[in-house]
Amino acid sequence: MDLKYSHVDILVSDLDKAVAYYSKTLGFKPSKRQTWQRGDFRVDYVIMFNANQRFYFVQPSSGNLKKLLDEKGEGTIYRLCFTAKDLKDSYRQLVSAGVQPENENGVPLAEDNLKSPSGTPIIWLPKKFGDLSIEILEEDSMEARMEKLRAEAGI
Repeated sequence: MDLKYSHVDILVSDLDKAVAYYSKTLGFKPSKRQTWQRGDFRVDYVIMFNANQRFYFVQPSSGNLKKLLDEKGEGTIYRLCFTAKDLKDSYRQLVSAGVQPENENGVPLAEDNLKSPSGTPIIWLPKKFGDLSIEILEEDSMEARMEKLRAEAGI
């Protein structure tokens, strides 16, 4: 599977405080606050940019990530994120390897249902090793979205 590293997601309980600290300390520039909601799963997040590097601060208010934050605490890196040129091809490769792609709630995804609340097609691998989540996003859509968010933030 042809994957490119994209970013990590880090849990925080105070999004504004985390963004302010790392903007000042490391010089990363924040996107505007984003919200992801599907069913009873809701998070607010900010993407921190430094040239081509980025990471996400994620503040969950409900769902499985809220429970993870309560159990593991702030600063938990819970997700490694990659991009793929052809997400449907990645989906098929996973299925042929015996892996059923899921959504953020652990619900199996059908190949024709890869859209996400952010608009970027996305799949997750089932969690096999503790709380680590692996996410694969469609590269062109993800990078176009990142460029839009950079422009909106004046980065």
